[in-house]
Amino acid sequence: MTEKTASKYLINLEKHFANDNPVLLKSAKVFHELDQIEFELGLISNDETTANKKSWLPIISLISGNSSAKSRFINSYLMNPQQIPSSVQAFNQKFTVLLHNSLAHAATLPGTALDVDPRYPFYQISNQIEQLLKGEGERINAYLELKTINSDRLKAKVFIDTPNINAEAINPVNLLLSQQSIDCADLVFVFSDVFESTSPMQYEIIQQIISQQDTNKFVYLIDEPLAALNPAKTNEIISSWQRKLLALGLNTGQFIILPSAQNNINPNHQADFNEIDERMANVNNDRTYRILETLEKNIRELENVVIPEVKKGLVTWKERANITTLFILSFFAILAVFAEIEFGALDFLFDPIIGPIIIVILLAVLVPTHLLICKLHAKFIIKKLNLRQKELHLMENLSQLFEMNLTTKRMLLPISEPLGWNKLTKARLMDLTSKTKELVQDLNDHFSAYEDEIAH
Repeated sequence: MTEKTASKYLINLEKHFANDNPVLLKSAKVFHELDQIEFELGLISNDETTANKKSWLPIISLISGNSSAKSRFINSYLMNPQQIPSSVQAFNQKFTVLLHNSLAHAATLPGTALDVDPRYPFYQISNQIEQLLKGEGERINAYLELKTINSDRLKAKVFIDTPNINAEAINPVNLLLSQQSIDCADLVFVFSDVFESTSPMQYEIIQQIISQQDTNKFVYLIDEPLAALNPAKTNEIISSWQRKLLALGLNTGQFIILPSAQNNINPNHQADFNEIDERMANVNNDRTYRILETLEKNIRELENVVIPEVKKGLVTWKERANITTLFILSFFAILAVFAEIEFGALDFLFDPIIGPIIIVILLAVLVPTHLLICKLHAKFIIKKLNLRQKELHLMENLSQLFEMNLTTKRMLLPISEPLGWNKLTKARLMDLTSKTKELVQDLNDHFSAYEDEIAH
């Protein structure tokens, strides 16, 4: 068994979490054990890791309607008002990933910076865009950008600023990126102006929220100046919005009224974001649960998606190869019937000397022919598996595992299980699942007194 070296990405993660997050540090080691199994199966190369399927940074997505509420929030919460004018931010139709840097001025980078970096959301998203719309994958910079800002609230976090929802027809790429923004996020701020108008995109966003509202990651930000003028109306305003969203099928989530300072930004007046800061303080824990969920999902995906796809390819390959060989055998059988009718040739098979020679000659022809047929059919299966890999958005190399099965023994014998997929491998995966569940329990222990209660 060849030992896989830990990828640079995984090594950097272990260094990053060595002191401040023991659960994620342990999970990185479980990821490496999963990588070892996939490496042995030929699904990933020595420098790859399944840990880069999801960003390990806490991710916060911002979704808004067509007002300037979101831009005012970004300006007030994340940066100085002068850094990015709200008028520019409000009309930005790109998905903007906001990151922290220590420079005095904000910097804007193209979307390709996100597409090639596994640390951030939208890693390799161009492949999915290309599959969705031919030629659009090369226009990644038309849909994505990366901005770095000197903001303490952005440290060790990622914000995704999505384009404002308007009444225009749905762009399939924008819909895909919107889904990604919600799926990958640990926390989603939904501004109330999303629900103040009706549009096809608004309907899609609502359906996405409904499908994930049990994740407890949605916070609804209400931009209501009257609440600032009359704090007594706060509960009334929130109750009104709760009823409105309940009618749309949205029945969970936290409601927060945006601080009044956002309605009139004053550089000398710091807005009161205590409620939002409290929710943000928990985003690291949300991220940790997400990573553990991703780890468990990767293990299930190997057993329930990757292996069945390769196994299906193996079964199809053997069926096609065997049927083709049977056609050839049928041809020889027909020739033998004609030879028997014309010459009585079958008598030669019972001859103690000539009979074995004929059988040896037949085997010498049929076995190499069958092996050649297997290799020819394998080329078509490899192409099919490569297409399936793209369709399912898998990083695992399905065709590589399939090709490991192209041995003489496996071509001749009726073996349909992929090479290396055995009881030992399955037991190792079960052990990794158990370790993942233990890590979830360790994380739960940070927030409960269960063990203390048992001790007393």
